[in-house]
Amino acid sequence: MRDNADDPFTPLVRQYDLILTYGGGDPVVRAYERFGARQCEPIYNALDPATHHPVPPDSRFVGDLGFVANRLPDREQRVEEFFLKPAAMLPARSFLIGGNGWGDKPVPPNVKNVGHVYTRDHNAFNCSTLAMLNVNRESMARYGFSPATRVFEAAGAAACLITDHFVGVETFFEPNEEILVARNGEEVAGHLSSLSPQRAKEIGQAAFRRVLADHVRPASRRGGIRS
Repeated sequence: MRDNADDPFTPLVRQYDLILTYGGGDPVVRAYERFGARQCEPIYNALDPATHHPVPPDSRFVGDLGFVANRLPDREQRVEEFFLKPAAMLPARSFLIGGNGWGDKPVPPNVKNVGHVYTRDHNAFNCSTLAMLNVNRESMARYGFSPATRVFEAAGAAACLITDHFVGVETFFEPNEEILVARNGEEVAGHLSSLSPQRAKEIGQAAFRRVLADHVRPASRRGGIRS
């Protein structure tokens, strides 16, 4: 709406009592208010602990840094910066990439492409690497306050997560305690170089406690699932 004066939704904004958005936080709320919204509430991703939880490591996914995401135009440049650059900087470390579309992407020799990772294997993937990487799509990183589903899935598996920086990350997890934050590929490489298995476990367990306390889907709190 901001970029297109003829967007058909612009004149409709004032007609709604409530607008719900997929993340976005205060910047998106303020933007909708400038268009006349009466009330705007962001809805965030969360964890379903019945489906995403710690499991034993799987030999198919053992490595130092894992990353799962489909190849998309507005993410690829960020993947090159936050995943492929650290892989090139740390040739003695092992990197795993999963998701659709990466088959013809040139990668350093220490990057293993595991292809599509089925939902049934997400827990095993998250639990088998020293650390997991989250790379936001460009639009989500720009607006902030929009952690992807995979962030909560990884935390629910007690994985040590490294994420590219986005505004509002501290709203969801405490940097350096529950999550590691990087502003570029060099910082990803720095985190990974200094990360011991014990430190990774401590961060993963802290994230696990936080996600169960603050980021569980309301329906999942019933029926004893959290116990």
